[in-house]
Parts: sequence; C-alpha cells; structure tokens
Amino acid sequence: MARQRQPEGKPAKRRTTLTLPTDSLRQAERIARARHVTLSTVISEALADGLLKQTAAERSKEVLRGYQKAFGAFSDEEVLVLDGILLERRP
Repeated sequence: MARQRQPEGKPAKRRTTLTLPTDSLRQAERIARARHVTLSTVISEALADGLLKQTAAERSKEVLRGYQKAFGAFSDEEVLVLDGILLERRP
C-alpha cells in the first residue's frame, strides 16, 4: 500500500488507541459537544498544550542547571556584584 502525501500546511496524523481515565474522557466529550468539534480535536489540543508545557518546564530546568553551574561557585555578594548591584562596604 502506497503512502499518501500530506497536503502542505496540514500536520501528519496517525490513528492509535488510548486508554484514558473515565472522568477525563467524559470531560473531553462535554467540551467537544459544547464547542461542536470532534473528541479527537479536543484530545489532540489538550495533548499538544500539555506537551508544550512539559517542554517549557524541561527547558526551564536546563536553564537553571546552567545558571547554577556557571554561578554556583560565587557567594551571594559576588553574584550581586556580577548582576551590577553595587554593595556598600561598611567600615
């Protein structure tokens, strides 16, 4: 069977079977009915949003690890100076 080409601008899709919590499925069905869209649309959008949030959280952790690696050896006062905050020396 030959694969059909996906129209430009339209994301590729693949059919699969999922096992979902009953409460989540019911809520998704309610949303689909209220919006007059398919259940697939609601679940696909929810999954995409969740994946974006997960990716952003992972990236934030990477940035924090990089910051900690780069500045971890400095004291709090030294970090303030690096940030451009001038500290007054007390006599």
